[in-house]
Amino acid sequence: MRQYHSSSGPDRDGYRPNVAIVICNPYGKVLWARRARHDGWQFPQGGVERNETAEQAAFRELYEEVGLGPKHVRLIGSTRSWLKYDVPRAMVKSRGNHRHFKGQKQMWFLFQLIGHDSDVRLDRVPEPEFDTWSWVDYWHPAERIVEFKRHVYRRALAELEPLFSQFLRG
Repeated sequence: MRQYHSSSGPDRDGYRPNVAIVICNPYGKVLWARRARHDGWQFPQGGVERNETAEQAAFRELYEEVGLGPKHVRLIGSTRSWLKYDVPRAMVKSRGNHRHFKGQKQMWFLFQLIGHDSDVRLDRVPEPEFDTWSWVDYWHPAERIVEFKRHVYRRALAELEPLFSQFLRG
């Protein structure tokens, strides 16, 4: 698996390195979570910190956002490259001094939950990212995510689907 290092801010094209996490269970469902203080649902995701690989960021974000550590999951695979989406201008303006910021470039990771549903804990950090979660069908998120992320969700899920299918076949 490729390792990617980041500087934590936007790259020269204006895209901030980020990881997105798909967690699947043995029943062919994926973890879908509702953002705290918002009405939107999404997969766990977060920025890649300075001198951190994308894989290291995925494990860190996995713990920070849904409380799962390496003993609770098995990494199945990732997308081959970064997938980019632009953030709508109205949202970019609200980010203050990030004039150069255009959007996110994401490396997507597919994990298998090897622990239990009760291991999913949204309250491991002082300000949780999510307030509830659910198991949903694999393609459900691609139709429900906010519009500006939809093409990336579809592309990532399409690329990860062979790994997901292979996992389900055992």
